[in-house]
Amino acid sequence: MAMTVHCDIVSAEQSLFSGLVELVVATGSQGELGITFGHAPLLTDLKPGPVRIIKQDGEEEIYYLSGGYLEVQPNIISILSDTALRADDLDEAAALEAKKQAEHELSNQSGEFDYSRAASQLAVAAAQLRTIDQLRKKLGGKH
Repeated sequence: MAMTVHCDIVSAEQSLFSGLVELVVATGSQGELGITFGHAPLLTDLKPGPVRIIKQDGEEEIYYLSGGYLEVQPNIISILSDTALRADDLDEAAALEAKKQAEHELSNQSGEFDYSRAASQLAVAAAQLRTIDQLRKKLGGKH
């Protein structure tokens, strides 16, 4: 049996996960991180996108984070985000439409164009689509 560590995933609205995990995979500001039992203490910001966990029973779950922070202490991994959702709860059609709209705004800049807002919307939509892609890979691997 693999060694485990307690993990909490919390958004501004709710606690999404609290339990023992074998592995947490997230994308920090310096790249992708894999956290297991015994990892050195760490505090890093997280880029928007998927966070994968392998639970104590070996089951994998995928979450979408709008960004946030990951803290590793000797006995706990804490993931905090303004917005976090289970990947199953993401709406692919809405994410594709938001991406299309943001790309349209970026390519057709008008007088009232807000570049930072359009770029931010594009980044969010792209991160949600990456999370949906990770979920598809997970589900495809079970067949």
